[in-house]
Amino acid sequence: MAKKTKTAERTVTKEEYAMGLRARLVAVVMVATVIIWLGLQWVFARDGVSTRVAILFDLLALAAFVWSMVNIYWIWRARQAEKEE
Repeated sequence: MAKKTKTAERTVTKEEYAMGLRARLVAVVMVATVIIWLGLQWVFARDGVSTRVAILFDLLALAAFVWSMVNIYWIWRARQAEKEE
């Protein structure tokens, strides 16, 4: 049996709490990626950085978004499995 934590509205299991933490991490990664990517685009345009370097950071941002989408899918599947139980 999972240990439960009491909240104001209902009891939350450790698994639900962990899913919430994972969802927050995904949100932070997505926001940080956008902010950093936009900042780098501005710096690269201002300083005339090589296109190769800009594409490298574009690919890194894309990788962060792919990681986020995969984690969102995992969270969604875990919540679907909880509903079926």
